[in-house]
Amino acid sequence: MSGIGRLLNRLLEVHRTVAWPDGTGGQQTALVLVGTVRAKVDQPSPTERLVAAQAGSKHSHDVFLLPGADVQRGDHLHGTDGLGQPQRLRVLSVVQPSRPLYSKALAELIQEEGS
Repeated sequence: MSGIGRLLNRLLEVHRTVAWPDGTGGQQTALVLVGTVRAKVDQPSPTERLVAAQAGSKHSHDVFLLPGADVQRGDHLHGTDGLGQPQRLRVLSVVQPSRPLYSKALAELIQEEGS
């Protein structure tokens, strides 16, 4: 395996919010599993954290993906951390370098109460 693929050491489920009519003129929404992606999850650099904090962002993790991975802003990524503990991340944005060698999702760790 060449390129970034050899570095992607986790499988993450991609959950996306979908909406449908509720029959009374409104909508219902739910997170629905739309696929699984290979990824590498890291913490951002101190500079990236500083820039995010100054912008009011809660960017806590970088998620590296294959360039064609179907991950979008607002998606939730579910998997396990390096210790095998459940981990949920909410995607804040997805960016690619000028040469599409990988995609990088800027994400926020979602912690349940009591965690």
